[in-house]
Amino acid sequence: MGKKNKRTAAQPQALSAPPTESISRNGKTLMAAGMGTVAAGFIVLSFADPMGRNWAAVLAPFLVLGGYALLGLGIFLPSQTLGKTTE
Repeated sequence: MGKKNKRTAAQPQALSAPPTESISRNGKTLMAAGMGTVAAGFIVLSFADPMGRNWAAVLAPFLVLGGYALLGLGIFLPSQTLGKTTE
C-alpha cells in the first residue's frame, strides 16, 4: 500500500492589502471645481426658455458637460509625488 498524504493545516499568513493610490490633492480640487460647474450649469439651465432661444439655453449644456469632464479629469489626475523618492 502506498503512503498516505497527510495534509497539514495551512498556517494563516497575514495578507497585506495591495498598495492603492488615492485621489491627489489637485484631483480633489479639480473635482470640486467640476461639481461647482455642474451645479452652476443646472442653475443656469433653470433660466432657459422653453424654446431654447436665449443665452441660458446656449450656455447651460457647456457648463454641465464641462463640469462632468472636470470630474473625470480630477479622478484620473496623477499625484505629483508618484515618481519621487523620500530620503
